[in-house]
Amino acid sequence: MAIRPILSYPHPGLSEICAPVAVFDDTVTTLVDDLTDTMRAAPGVGITAAHIGVRQRVFVLELTPGTVLTYINPEITGLSSEIMRHVEGSVSMPGFTDEVDRPATVTLRYQDVTGKMHEETATGFHAICIQHEIDQLDGMFWLKRLSKLKRDRLIKKWDKSRK
Repeated sequence: MAIRPILSYPHPGLSEICAPVAVFDDTVTTLVDDLTDTMRAAPGVGITAAHIGVRQRVFVLELTPGTVLTYINPEITGLSSEIMRHVEGSVSMPGFTDEVDRPATVTLRYQDVTGKMHEETATGFHAICIQHEIDQLDGMFWLKRLSKLKRDRLIKKWDKSRK
């Protein structure tokens, strides 16, 4: 287990689509362990393999301390019509957040570290986090969910903070 370097916005790797995991071996288990350590060190409640420069469809969430949820090859199969607004941010842009609207409930199918398929329905904050991380696996950094005005303001502040 290791803490890996996190890509900083606007690294081009954060805009790339991640490939499905095809082989479920010790490499996947090590990746999940490294993601967990890196997420906790950041700190954050979720992180994708893309955040550490690995182009695989893997993410972990820790919504309750000590309980890590692992999602491999996640695929959203249903979204509610009810919308929820929540403050979002990223381990790739620490300290910068804004409100994003997303469906309040999500149904998905995914695999675990052994390759076993699972189906799940999540609501509220859990659903928001799943959608946020799947967006990242699809190369969509959370800022793209903001209006152009909000996005431009946030990027300007981010750029200024890095000088």
